[in-house]
Amino acid sequence: MKRTKHECGLDRCFLCKTCLKEWLPALDAHRQTYQVKKGEQIFKEGERVTGVYFVYEGNVKVHKKWGPDKELIIRFAKKGAIIGHRGLGTNLYYPVSGTALENGIVCYIPIDVFEGTLKVNHELTYELMMFFADELQESERKMRNLAHMPVKGRIAQALFSLKDKFGFTIDGFIDIELTRQDLASYAGATYETVFRVINELVAEGIIVTMGKSIKILDPEKLAVLVSDSELLPEGSNKKKQLQ
Repeated sequence: MKRTKHECGLDRCFLCKTCLKEWLPALDAHRQTYQVKKGEQIFKEGERVTGVYFVYEGNVKVHKKWGPDKELIIRFAKKGAIIGHRGLGTNLYYPVSGTALENGIVCYIPIDVFEGTLKVNHELTYELMMFFADELQESERKMRNLAHMPVKGRIAQALFSLKDKFGFTIDGFIDIELTRQDLASYAGATYETVFRVINELVAEGIIVTMGKSIKILDPEKLAVLVSDSELLPEGSNKKKQLQ
């Protein structure tokens, strides 16, 4: 990553929005900003924890190794979001990696400064605790879906999750461009399966694609794929056929 002197208004992420105003000069004195290029790793799974990051511009994927040559995308982070926080605690190494999906800027806070900030900013600590709780629930749901939900339902759920996080462009497309491989890694599927399912959804008139962009045309039919998948009993023949 390339160090930059990019100015921050100290009002764009939940760190600056929730900490005490009197504490902002301390953050400004210790923060560092970096330019990141598309595909560049911001921090790497297994590296020693040095700090946390906040996304100033661009989108980032947070991912983990899944098998010898695959990855599982845990979440996506957009402008203002925290990344690298999974390295907090007694674990001295990042359990996940963070990679830029596009050119952007991240703000880096050294771990000792961030931990000191948490001790004196109660609202920030509370917001972070709630964020961890939401992340835990989402991780548990994702693990349950990987174990029990057919892949078509997982892909449908992934599209809804992306829509909820990023919203729509003026043309109605989900406001993030993902490769089919990244969508596969997010849904816990193979590239070939995602390619086939996306083509099926297009043929059924449920979605339309334009390059890497996806528009949901029929959210009701897409929701049926999710709800039907959740209702399938564990180990059922129908479920096995859909996988």
